[in-house]
Amino acid sequence: MVPNERIVIVDFGGQYAQLIARRVRECGVYSEIVSYRQGADAIIDKAPKGIIFTGGPASVYADDAPQMETKLFHAGIPILGICYGMQLMCRSLGGIVTSSDSREYGHAEVVKRTAGDIFAHVGAITRVWMSHGDYVTEVPDGFVVIGSTRHTPIAAIADTKRKLYGVQFHPEVAHTDEGQTMLRSFLLDVCGCSGSWTMEHYATQAVEEIRAKVGSGKVLLALSGGVDSSVCAKLISAAVGSQLTCIFVDHGLMRLHEGDEVEAAFKDSGVHFIRVNAEARFLDKLAGVTDPERKRKIIGEEFIRVFEEEGRKIGQVDYLAQGTIYPDVVESGEGNAAVIKSHHNVGGLPAVVDFKGLIEPLRDLFKDEVRALGEELGLADYLVWRQPFPGPGLAIRVIGEVTKAKLDTLRQADAIWREEIKNAGWERKVNQYFAVLTANQSVGVMGDSRTYAYTLALRGVVTNDFMTAEWAKIPYEVLAAASNRIVNEVAGINRVVYDITGKPPATIEWE
Repeated sequence: MVPNERIVIVDFGGQYAQLIARRVRECGVYSEIVSYRQGADAIIDKAPKGIIFTGGPASVYADDAPQMETKLFHAGIPILGICYGMQLMCRSLGGIVTSSDSREYGHAEVVKRTAGDIFAHVGAITRVWMSHGDYVTEVPDGFVVIGSTRHTPIAAIADTKRKLYGVQFHPEVAHTDEGQTMLRSFLLDVCGCSGSWTMEHYATQAVEEIRAKVGSGKVLLALSGGVDSSVCAKLISAAVGSQLTCIFVDHGLMRLHEGDEVEAAFKDSGVHFIRVNAEARFLDKLAGVTDPERKRKIIGEEFIRVFEEEGRKIGQVDYLAQGTIYPDVVESGEGNAAVIKSHHNVGGLPAVVDFKGLIEPLRDLFKDEVRALGEELGLADYLVWRQPFPGPGLAIRVIGEVTKAKLDTLRQADAIWREEIKNAGWERKVNQYFAVLTANQSVGVMGDSRTYAYTLALRGVVTNDFMTAEWAKIPYEVLAAASNRIVNEVAGINRVVYDITGKPPATIEWE
């Protein structure tokens, strides 16, 4: 059941559409994303309480720029345009948008010119995050300027009569100090939402939708034992019970002892659980492959082929279920977004599979929301808070060609790193931490003898949504303990480094 209160986010190709949706849900309001290509009528038919236009990479005056029919602005629905969304609103209603010689990127201070509406609960001067090349030089009739910065005189606008608002900055990102306060004012004060939507509502709706789609059919779930697939298993099991079969493909790319741990966690859970040992098969496919995108594509297709084969053994299977989440979709470049990297469960899917379709009930959720859903469903705590692990496994944490010897080396080093993090009490302070076996070899000395061995990189990040992340400031003594143990206990490694790069400009995984 779709909640009565709904905010529609119109995506114009920006990377932050999913983040806006998440921020809206944090305010207790249900949100869904639609492409601008659906058009005004389809959006109006959804009867939203409000609409948010996202940013985007295009210039509004370009011939192929995303557009929206002006009827949407006259439909009586409150609209907030962000960055490109504000520029589109202005140009569509008779304002003027101009191209700048240089892009404005970074922090700026907005001086507010009104005490109400979306600025009702923010300071007189508030720090925001700018990222734009074009800017509005003249507002349409009926609009007033409600916020300015030193370099952007028209940084925020409002037509309070029609409840149309625009901001040149990005309130959805953490870099905008009071951005969430602005969004909350738009949602609750302008749109009149109650802010009562919860993860319980999401779970109820998801169960009903799964039941309606599956009917009497059978579902095959790709269970990795990670957070996403475990929550997915719990949710689908609640919807269709014995119609679900969980297949765990042990591709030989798991962490130390993880295959056995996954089997132990699910074999007596009441879910039909099958473990497929396919290490040799995957390593054979990956032999000689060094390009990370090829690795992902190969692993994704091989996953599907294994599922098809196992599905035939258990009889007709109608649907394939996956624990795909928002960051997977965004980084794989669906819609208008740029491809960051293909995820095996998004960009890696082959063109033809032996199923009627996919079931991806977590596709609209970020990692922290997946955990919240898991807790709502009563999933075991150790599964809900399990360290995130990519579908391609250690194949994308071994830089270069993947071999069993390299995997075994990385498994041992990664286990030490995770153990030292846990011993220091940092396992809940760092949202994701892991080791990467680089392709770099260097000279070292151990026991008065020369060595020439691999460099291991340690990674730890702090993040809420996994769309952006900061490197974790783990104490030196923890880093030292891990480094000392790794070079002494793991053959083939003589140097350890720590990655101190955020996302962006890096991604969380190395490949």
